[in-house]
Amino acid sequence: MTNTSPSSRKSRIASAANVMYTNAVYWPNHRLYNGDTPGALNYGCINRVYYAFANVTADGGVFLSDEWADATAPCDGVQGALGSLMHLKQRYPHLQVVLSIGGGASSETFPIVAANTILRDNFARSARGLVEASGLDGIDIVWEYPCSPQQGNDFLALLAAIRIHLPEDRYLLTAALPAAKPILQNIDCRGAAEYLDVINLMAYDFFGPWTIRSGHQAQLYAMSKDEPSGSSGVQFLMASGVPAKKILLGIPLFGRSFLGVTGPGHKFRGTGGEEGSFEYNTLPRRGTKEQVDKRAVAAQCVGGDGGFVTYDNPDTVKMKAVFCKQKSLGGLCYWSAPSDAKDSKRSLITAGFRALHSS
Repeated sequence: MTNTSPSSRKSRIASAANVMYTNAVYWPNHRLYNGDTPGALNYGCINRVYYAFANVTADGGVFLSDEWADATAPCDGVQGALGSLMHLKQRYPHLQVVLSIGGGASSETFPIVAANTILRDNFARSARGLVEASGLDGIDIVWEYPCSPQQGNDFLALLAAIRIHLPEDRYLLTAALPAAKPILQNIDCRGAAEYLDVINLMAYDFFGPWTIRSGHQAQLYAMSKDEPSGSSGVQFLMASGVPAKKILLGIPLFGRSFLGVTGPGHKFRGTGGEEGSFEYNTLPRRGTKEQVDKRAVAAQCVGGDGGFVTYDNPDTVKMKAVFCKQKSLGGLCYWSAPSDAKDSKRSLITAGFRALHSS
C-alpha cells in the first residue's frame, strides 16, 4: 500500500472542491469473489470510489472486513482490491478513495459505539490509523440507521469526534442516509452537514419485499403524498439547512422485482431475482420491453421471470442529473459499480457523468 503525504492529500481534496459535479461509486469488496475488480471501471467518468465495507467492533475499533479480498488477493496486477484502488489513484490524480464503514452488518454496533465518549474516540483514532496506513482520502459512515432522536444525537457526537482526528482540510468525511423522512427526522441534518463534506442520499429501496404494495423503488417524484421519493428526500434535507452542494443523489444499479403485478400500487405475490432484486446489467429481463415512466422518473420492464421490475436506465439517470443541476446538488452516487452495464451506451455511471457535465 502506498502512503499519501498529507500535502498531496490536501491538494486532492482542494482539487475535488473545484470539480463541477461529483460522480461517485460504491465498490463492495465481496465482488472480488465474482471476478470483478476496481480496474474494470471507467475512471474518465468517476471521481470518487467508496470502498465498502470496513467493520466496526463494539469497542469502537475499525478494521478491514475481508483481509484477503482487501489486501492479499491477486487483483489488477497488485495485491487486494484496496491495493488496486491505491494504484489507480496514482494513475488518476483526480480520483479519491474513501473507506465506507458499516453497512447492514454494523447496525447493532454503531448505536453502542456512538453512545459512549470513549468508544467514539476509539472509533475516530482507529479510523484515522486505517486511513493513514492505506493512503485513503477519508471515511464514509454507513450506519443503517439512527432510528431514534437519541441515536440521532449520538450520530452527531460521533461525527464531531471523528473531525477531531480527521480534520476537514485534510480528510473527507461523508455519510450515507436514506431518503426517508422517518429516519432523517431523527437527525439534526444541519448540524450533521457542518461536519460532513457530503451526504450520500440513498434515494432508492422505497419499495421492495418488505412493503405491502409494489412501487417504483427509486422514483424521483411520488405519485401520492404519502410515498417516499428522491425529490422529497432532497427537499427535506435542504429545508433542514443542508447546503445543496453537500447532497449526492443516490442511483441504484439494481432493479426490484414484484411478481404477479404489471406496475406500481398493487399487492404482489412474492419477488423474483436474488432476494427480490436483479443486477442492472441483467435488465430488462429476457422477453420484456423497457419502458420509462416520465412522471415518476423510473424505468420498468414487465413479464418474464421478474414480473414488474423497477429500476433506473440511462434516460431516467439523465433526468435525475438534470434535477441535480436545477437544485445545485453536488452530483450523483451509485450502488454499486460492478453491477453497471459494460456497454457505455447502457452504462448508468457514464450517462450520469455526461448529463452532469453537459451544458
